[in-house]
Amino acid sequence: MKSIYDLSFNDLTDYLKENSLSPFVGTQIFDWIYKKKVFDIEHWTNVGKKTKELLLKDFTFTLPRVVWAGLSKDGTRKFLIRFDDAQVVETVLIPGERRLTICLSSQVGCAIGCTFCHTGTQGLTRNLKASEIVGQLLAIYNWMQKEKDVTPFHVSNIVFMGQGEPLHNFNHVKKSCEIFLESKGFYFGQRKVTLSTSGLVPQIKKLGDFPPVNLAISLHAAHNDVRSELMPINNVFDLQTLFSAIKEIPLKAHRYITFEYILIKEMNDGIEDIKALCELLPKGISKINLIPFNEYPDSKFKRPDSQQIKWFMNQLNARGYICTVRRTMGQDILAACGQLKGQQEKLNLWQDEKTKTA
Repeated sequence: MKSIYDLSFNDLTDYLKENSLSPFVGTQIFDWIYKKKVFDIEHWTNVGKKTKELLLKDFTFTLPRVVWAGLSKDGTRKFLIRFDDAQVVETVLIPGERRLTICLSSQVGCAIGCTFCHTGTQGLTRNLKASEIVGQLLAIYNWMQKEKDVTPFHVSNIVFMGQGEPLHNFNHVKKSCEIFLESKGFYFGQRKVTLSTSGLVPQIKKLGDFPPVNLAISLHAAHNDVRSELMPINNVFDLQTLFSAIKEIPLKAHRYITFEYILIKEMNDGIEDIKALCELLPKGISKINLIPFNEYPDSKFKRPDSQQIKWFMNQLNARGYICTVRRTMGQDILAACGQLKGQQEKLNLWQDEKTKTA
């Protein structure tokens, strides 16, 4: 049975029209789910009984489940979220000054295999449906409502930077973005949603048919040999091919493309890398976000010291680029960039779930 959370507002109104119901009911349903965060259909006081019966016949309203939640000393929260088939992903809430960002996963695992990324060691199990992407946020809202000791919160920003390559799951990520941007629902602004990709060129060429959200390119090296070592996808779509596709991306006025750059000690943090970046990146539309490597168990890479990180940033700023360093958050619970991996086996959660449902 299809999940109600798979439907965009247009999908829902089309369904209602096909069943001789007013499209206005769609506004009521989106209001209950995405504005009021009420997930029990029996509490939808302004929706008629026959409409409810029809919806319950055709759709499931089950949300993914939060089966573990961790709290970092810096306030970052990491959630292990379980779907109907017992697969799990990690989702992260990142606090900031006047903002709260949710880092969403788009796949169970990842097929890209970046050698610096913990998720890459997991391999790809499957894509997430739109309902499972949107459901990560809804599940956390639902969990927060039930946790009486948790302060109410409001997510202000969405980043597709969790597990998986979002453009490898193009259609479901696109649908989830439509739901996030819908004015009758969540109503996130276009500038509040960021899609991050490792550089799937055929899908980048389709971004003209994608909701106008922010775009971040996982670059991580300005030399083909180094990037291929870090990101095997570069063997298929090298830097020249990638940047040819980037030139065709339709950007709105005053928009930038963010280039994410993992800084790894003695691998991509030297003056030759700075010079290569300046030759590669178009200055007028480029923002560079430096991400100091976040170490995880068994990783062969190391993080540069703070002095080297600051030097690298200053060199790029001095050359006229907008360059920032991403603050490391949630490192003590493996919630920082590149550290996510579904780990129910380490938490004995699957056995607990079987015991509870036996």
